[in-house]
Amino acid sequence: MSSNTINTAGGNTQFPDISAGSAAAGQSASNDQSKSWFEAMAKAWGNALDQQASKVTALSDQVSNGSGGGADGQASSGSDNPSVLTQLTAESLKMQFLSTSASTSDNAVGQALDSLGRKQ
Repeated sequence: MSSNTINTAGGNTQFPDISAGSAAAGQSASNDQSKSWFEAMAKAWGNALDQQASKVTALSDQVSNGSGGGADGQASSGSDNPSVLTQLTAESLKMQFLSTSASTSDNAVGQALDSLGRKQ
């Protein structure tokens, strides 16, 4: 599977090449053959949301169960460092963006397929 790479400030971002059909698009979503490109798209969105949710969960766990001691020598119950909280906020907002984008694209494509089905 080929991919397109975009250079960003933090590194490279890769987007899968779906020109080969649903099999190429569905590889990251699932290993089985998707029945349609719409199904492959939905699986890919689901996979992206699962990965982002894992990042948010890991950062949330880091905040609530962080290690280290307090200033008075007592164990800290969490890691509320501003850097961790800021990263958690950024990843949460990314999750919100992905979720909204997935819903919007699924609805738009579904409505387009519905319209196409009515015309035939």
